[in-house]
Amino acid sequence: MENRFSIGEMAKLHNTTIKTLRHYDEIGILKPIQIDVKNGYRYYSTEQFEQLNTILYLKELGFSLKEIKGHLEHRDINGFLDLLKKQKELTEIKIMELEQVNRRFQNRIKDINEAREIKELGVVSIETFKARKIVRLMEKISSEPQLEVSLQQLKNLSNMNSSIFIGGVGLTVSIDNILNNKFNEYNSIFILVEEDDIQSPLVTTLPEGKYACIYYNGNHNNSLGSYKSLLNCIQDKGFQVIGDSIERTIINDYISGSKEDYLTEIQIPIKC
Repeated sequence: MENRFSIGEMAKLHNTTIKTLRHYDEIGILKPIQIDVKNGYRYYSTEQFEQLNTILYLKELGFSLKEIKGHLEHRDINGFLDLLKKQKELTEIKIMELEQVNRRFQNRIKDINEAREIKELGVVSIETFKARKIVRLMEKISSEPQLEVSLQQLKNLSNMNSSIFIGGVGLTVSIDNILNNKFNEYNSIFILVEEDDIQSPLVTTLPEGKYACIYYNGNHNNSLGSYKSLLNCIQDKGFQVIGDSIERTIINDYISGSKEDYLTEIQIPIKC
């Protein structure tokens, strides 16, 4: 068997592409042993198999081609160990990020599954909550475009990516507007925080305590009747509103195309 392989054969044997091998030749990390002067065909030998395997292995680990080239040129064991340690640290950071995203997805799945089990909509209940960590942007919001712009601003200011807050967005209505029956204007937008390491001046908490709560079918535009039910219940029981309300749409048109599935929760902090 002739120890000479065309670029196509080399690519097929190593599950890579001709384009990749040409690029490796151009940047000098894997040059063919022979180039036919008549037709420009590139040829490789079995002695280069291990070199290509090393390149592909390091690339799969996440090393840049510049780092790989540096290693191949110097082949220093200490330098190689430093590269591996660096990549291990980067991998551990990625694992932590993915674990955070995974917890978010698990919580959103839990939210939606629990929401689908709710049978009594429009019924007021009194619930006790522990303090909940949020990032909150205080801003007047009275339309859908304002809501989207404010959410994007909050995302940027808190350095959170979209996957972090899927399903964790809420709005608040000020206590003054609640007491004046003005429910179509919000004074802030927030994102529930489920990690301890988020650093932002916008980090705060939703206070622990008792809340009058209600679920209803619809989105923020359909909240009027639910607010009235909440306030009537609070008044009838002799409770006192002591803070801004919290609204969070759990199922909306981005999750379901059926309006019958839409679900929003309102919570009003109270003093019994």
